[in-house]
Amino acid sequence: MVTLEDVAKQAGVSLATASRVLNGSTRQVGADLRARVERAAYELGYRANIAAQTLARGASNVIGIVVHDLTDPYFAALADGAMRAAAGENLLVMVGTTHRDPDQEIAYVATLNAQRVRAVLLVGSRVADPGVTERLRGELDRYRASGGRVACVGQDLLGVDTVAPANYEGAAALARSLAELGHTRFAILAGPPHLMTARDRCAGFASALAELGLPEPRVVQGPFDRDGGYRAAQETGDATCVFAVNDVMAVGALAAYRERGIRVPDDVSVAGFDDIATLRDQVPALTTVRLPLQDMGARALELALASGEEPAVEHVAGEVVLRESVRAVR
Repeated sequence: MVTLEDVAKQAGVSLATASRVLNGSTRQVGADLRARVERAAYELGYRANIAAQTLARGASNVIGIVVHDLTDPYFAALADGAMRAAAGENLLVMVGTTHRDPDQEIAYVATLNAQRVRAVLLVGSRVADPGVTERLRGELDRYRASGGRVACVGQDLLGVDTVAPANYEGAAALARSLAELGHTRFAILAGPPHLMTARDRCAGFASALAELGLPEPRVVQGPFDRDGGYRAAQETGDATCVFAVNDVMAVGALAAYRERGIRVPDDVSVAGFDDIATLRDQVPALTTVRLPLQDMGARALELALASGEEPAVEHVAGEVVLRESVRAVR
């Protein structure tokens, strides 16, 4: 039985391009490429998948959103932005949470493909495991070959439309702002080393300190959640300023310091990353790097629904927001 992969190989084009020509996609393909694909299909005797054509024409009004942890306000805000945009397009939404398990993420994509959803949004950091990334890309390629559309919020590693937060640059800008307050002894609550968002933010912060000629920060790794921040905060030594690579970890650190009678910011300054709206009433108010989370979720959906011939990557800058959780060194 001749497959779409056979046609793509003979025509010398990508699987996605062959699908757009033969499965009824509304996305444009150049005349030369279209002719090559059609000729290869004719020579091989390929017959298009009618079910795939139905999906490609947008008959489904369902999209799937896959997040790492729906109880985390970061992912809730991104999902909310995408869901509001979906409502504006009269689309229904299915949401799945992976609990940070890469295999579960791949399984969700396969399930959503079987359900013939119109588009899939993957929301969350990639992991530093090329094998996992390659397996996920393969599953996404199969879904896209059947006419499905994909967008990602995170690192640009999957060959799909991507909304990419500037994690490295945002953390570096935060480090420079905190150094301007006179801090020289820093600690980083760095999250898990395999998570690329945590890794990029940690690297950006440490790199900026090195450029300023400041001592290397103390790096404490742990889970990417409130409890991870709570435990890591107990290992920050004599640091006068602590950077948690996300706001949720920073909240855990604040709780740990409060229980130990360590005053923030009098005894130690604390900063996070993301500017989660539900945490803005934290006392003291948390210094952080602001990302437009809801807008990022909405934009990812827009990219998925209007995907062009080549994947688009939109980088989103962060904004340093100084609040009461940090103070200048006397």
